[in-house]
Amino acid sequence: MATEADVGAPSDDPIEDILAVIESAKAREGEGEAEGLHAFAARALPGATEDEVRAAADLALEIVESVPILLARAHQEAEERGLQRVAIPLLERAERYWLKPIDLVPEMTQGLVGLLDDAYLVLRTLDKLERGEGAFLGWDLASPLRFLRRLLGRSLARRLDLVVAEALEELSEDLEELWMRSAHRA
Repeated sequence: MATEADVGAPSDDPIEDILAVIESAKAREGEGEAEGLHAFAARALPGATEDEVRAAADLALEIVESVPILLARAHQEAEERGLQRVAIPLLERAERYWLKPIDLVPEMTQGLVGLLDDAYLVLRTLDKLERGEGAFLGWDLASPLRFLRRLLGRSLARRLDLVVAEALEELSEDLEELWMRSAHRA
């Protein structure tokens, strides 16, 4: 079981660190975290039945737990297709956001609820990679993104969309500079 100390000491593998963050948040949730996924879903989905709220909390957890797998697969695909210059910086930025102790919804105080913004940001990043020239992984992330956007609210989702847009803009500037330097040498 990951402890707070484990989460604070990064390993050489960001996926392993993300798994530790998830386990730590799950452990806090099990200890009666005041703001659990279930309570959060109930507030985010007014008028939902108890079964709908439970299903929403379960789906939210499933999405959060899928992120390390999605990131690992995206890294693998980037390497296999020679897209490291484009994809890896974006993936690493999303991983750094996940591993920041304080972000828009901090998991250190919010438990699993605090990982919803992280999951949204990772899925949004992957969705942007999907929209490049040719499908990156061939994944349709629209449904989980809509679901998370509904739970998080439009305002927070827009702020996260801006974080991803900034990452894409910075990458574009970096690639343009790299292109100019390499073209200059020729």
